Amino acid sequence: MSEPKTGQMFQAPNALRLKVGGRFGAIDPAAIAKAEAALKSLSGNFAQWLNDEITKLEGARQTVKAEGITNENMESLYLRAHDLKGLGATYGFPLITRIAGLLCRLIDDKSKRHQAPMGLVDAHIDAIKAAARDDIKTEDHPVGRILVQELEGRIREYGA
Repeated sequence: MSEPKTGQMFQAPNALRLKVGGRFGAIDPAAIAKAEAALKSLSGNFAQWLNDEITKLEGARQTVKAEGITNENMESLYLRAHDLKGLGATYGFPLITRIAGLLCRLIDDKSKRHQAPMGLVDAHIDAIKAAARDDIKTEDHPVGRILVQELEGRIREYGA
């Protein structure tokens, strides 16, 4: 017959609570207003910053076309798409965030990146460029809606 196992439960101290006094205070509305004002003052640069990111994505695509599909080239392409996925909405283009997210989904798996159809990769990049060029910011725009629906359908067909 086996002996019953006994044990003790220890509650680890909450170090964060000890450091901040147990509760987080309310966020200072003045600090929020200051941050919003700072963001608004930078918003004039958003179009240029977005175009810079799109240029980097286009450069990564051209490298793949010129040098071929290698692990390094596809990683660079993925990282540029991932940057746009994170920045598109910040720069006022949630549609670009959505399309870049779809592109990331297509080439996310490192073991399958080499198999991704470059025509579909190109379609995503071209859609991102068109959205920026034609100032199509959301899926509420009829062209934006069609772009997303078509790209999502193609990705589903591909199985990504």
